[in-house]
Amino acid sequence: MRSGEGIFQARKQHFKPGTNVVTAQSLQQARDLFPFLFTPETRPVPQVITNIEDLRILAEQRVPRMFYDYADSGSWTESTYRANTTDFAPIKFRQRVAVNMEGRSTASEMIGQPVAMPVAIAPTGLTGMQHADGEILAARAAKKFGVPFTLSTMSICSIEDIAAATDRHPFWFQLYVMRDRDFIERLIDRAKAANCSALVLTLDLQVLGQRHKDLKNGLSAPPKLTVPNILNMMTKPRWCLGMLGTKRHGFGNIVGHVKGVENMGSLSEWTAKQFDPRLSWADVEWIKKRWAGKLIIKGIIDAEDAKLAVASGADAVIVSNHGGRQLDGAESSIRALPSIVAAVGSQIEVHLDSGIRSGQDVLKAIALGAKGTYIGRAMLYGLGAMGEAGVTKALEIIHKELDISMAFCGHTQLLTVDKSILLPGSFPV
Repeated sequence: MRSGEGIFQARKQHFKPGTNVVTAQSLQQARDLFPFLFTPETRPVPQVITNIEDLRILAEQRVPRMFYDYADSGSWTESTYRANTTDFAPIKFRQRVAVNMEGRSTASEMIGQPVAMPVAIAPTGLTGMQHADGEILAARAAKKFGVPFTLSTMSICSIEDIAAATDRHPFWFQLYVMRDRDFIERLIDRAKAANCSALVLTLDLQVLGQRHKDLKNGLSAPPKLTVPNILNMMTKPRWCLGMLGTKRHGFGNIVGHVKGVENMGSLSEWTAKQFDPRLSWADVEWIKKRWAGKLIIKGIIDAEDAKLAVASGADAVIVSNHGGRQLDGAESSIRALPSIVAAVGSQIEVHLDSGIRSGQDVLKAIALGAKGTYIGRAMLYGLGAMGEAGVTKALEIIHKELDISMAFCGHTQLLTVDKSILLPGSFPV
């Protein structure tokens, strides 16, 4: 199978047992043979999209189970995955009245770059499997809205795809440290050439946390098209037709760029051996020198590691537990935030990732000292639900909630917000 053919070989052959192929013709044959599979979802579709949960419900209906579960799951018991969102709830605001609420602005900066609001799109793997050309669509939405887009190393669309689709608009690139250092050097050089304005270095994936849903669904590279997965895909005709319309089905940053990895089959073997358990701060120093630009360290959940990140010369740290996908039982990001801000907030920008589902979550994180936040799942829900329009909708929802909640707390400029807007005793310290 040649590079880029991946799961689908559109219009080349019918689906046959044992071949990872679904075509438009086979999809129509499936409709004729199994019309009951293509009946509308029984769960009601939200008529008006008012919050991120509405987008999640719609995405769950439109995205094949194995890919929806990949995005919407955590490791082991998923306790940290759940805590990332639920730990925001106890934090309460102080509502103020009789304050002039005109002239409001959520504008800010992240690592010196102007943003419409302190929200960046987080790097998420396999984004192009939530919706055809997903990374391109998300990058376009971010560009139009005025927030940073971060491309994952494990993306479906390549660095070059994003640069071409956004007219070389600056974006951020997330880097995993692989054993193949030659590949890492070339990946960094490709990010420079594509006009990436920041490198986001992830440190919390030296080994892979076990995600039960992925194992049960047979998610792999290439994905296992088991009978249950095939039948589930047949209930998602919108998704299937979208995939038939794109050539991007493999890991675009890797396939064809690594010696011996020319297709999805050889990629699986290569990837299994590449995440480097020996990763150290010396590697961070080497990468910083090679990159020679803005460096953001992602995966910090302990104040001691935050201090080491400062010593490495990074420009920002992201308080993140990988969305609850690595160490189950780790502290939620929002609970870890205050101690990290106290330890290093005067020396380095502190950002927060994991758990953001609303503009109020963003406001709480900013009040506790974060200079920026990231949305991963909220973006993926919008993308899976409605493509680029869904990503834009997710950003609009978060911005409106942030703007109005800020006003209720008596502020018109986000830059003036601090923990005084929070009810004493309701937030972690």
